[in-house]
Amino acid sequence: MVIRNYQKRFLILFLIVMIIGVLAVVLFFTFVKSPSSKAKAAVEEFYAYEQDGNFAESWKMFHPFMKERLEKNQYIEDRVQALFNDNGVHTFSFTVDDPELIKNWQVDEDSEPIEEVYKTEVRQFFEGIFGNFEIVQSVYVTSLDGEWTVLWDYNESEDFLKMDEN
Repeated sequence: MVIRNYQKRFLILFLIVMIIGVLAVVLFFTFVKSPSSKAKAAVEEFYAYEQDGNFAESWKMFHPFMKERLEKNQYIEDRVQALFNDNGVHTFSFTVDDPELIKNWQVDEDSEPIEEVYKTEVRQFFEGIFGNFEIVQSVYVTSLDGEWTVLWDYNESEDFLKMDEN
């Protein structure tokens, strides 16, 4: 009898420890995100603002380099014109690929390298008066003072240089 009580207690204790362990793992993965998943979430937030036409909020998510390059009011005006008005589009859908870590990336050839950025591909799908179309863009995000900021690539692409030669 003593052995059976001991075995029951051990089994109950073992089950309690296992349940606590499983809960700890679930909570850890629920509340502690990897930098890569935080980067992807930031890009999704940025494009959700754009999708809603809330370009002032998406502009706030830009890295300081982007804010210098694109003045807020001009960005809002140009973005609405380019994405919606010129093509008769009211909204769009989008997808964001899983990001990859890149070290010492430069926004353009003259800028200082950023130690760590995450690169992802964003696909925007539009239905407009001129038909359906898609924009695919590489988007970069980096953590700056604890906030994830968005960057676009301004380096000259090899494809563009080849087109320029023709």
